Amino acid sequence: MSEAWARHIPVFLYHAVMDDPPSWIAEFSVTPKEFAAHLDAIADSGRKPVTIGALADHLARRAPLPPRPVLLTFDDGFADLPGPTAEALAGRALPATAYLTTGAITPGGRSLLPPAPMMTLDAVAALERSGMEIGSHTVTHAQLDTLSTEDLAYELRTSKAVLEDALGHPVRHLAYPHGYNSAKVRALSARAGYETATAVRHALSSDRDERYRIARLIVRRGHTVADVEGWLAGDGARTAPYRDGPKTVGWRWYRRARAVLHGPVFPG
Repeated sequence: MSEAWARHIPVFLYHAVMDDPPSWIAEFSVTPKEFAAHLDAIADSGRKPVTIGALADHLARRAPLPPRPVLLTFDDGFADLPGPTAEALAGRALPATAYLTTGAITPGGRSLLPPAPMMTLDAVAALERSGMEIGSHTVTHAQLDTLSTEDLAYELRTSKAVLEDALGHPVRHLAYPHGYNSAKVRALSARAGYETATAVRHALSSDRDERYRIARLIVRRGHTVADVEGWLAGDGARTAPYRDGPKTVGWRWYRRARAVLHGPVFPG
């Protein structure tokens, strides 16, 4: 892999792909028409689509990445995922990684996500067969860096176990809800058996990125095909790894204090 392409690896983060999403997720949704245009730009970019598992193998020095990698990830488990979204990906032979919030997709389960059309746990195996790698997005979608050690362990281990029961094999990868993490969260994620964890950071990843804080580019409603093409070219965002800035650290302490006063909340 050439040095230039290795320095800039776009890892796209999508949520719902819907024409009429609930208002709380609308800012982080794209329409099916926009999504198709993004996928066409990715397919035409000359980059090689891979899963988080391939990046994990590279970061662990088990296997090299192909030249010009690009990754597609999906958070939460909205209803479009095992249907039209998976079909759009499969039609272009694009692999992806789906991080699922088990409390939101399990009948009778509980999560902090507001109401929305969600997929169900019984579709997870079929989603994997369609070409998607499956990862955990915790049980309730809590802000992990505000939790006690006991509650954090529950979120990490229980979601992993639920997905492993549904799939019949280990689940190796985690996405932090909202991207929120800390040194403690990263250490306990590794201890729970995850090989990688993705954050958000709205930055390009790289072949030197941190295994438990992989940077992703969050795709918003206002982003255009030109934005996608810029990220594919390695432009338009900084490149990880880099240290958290004062604003990120200050926001973390504010959220922790708020959690002490009010308990777990959805910060959207």
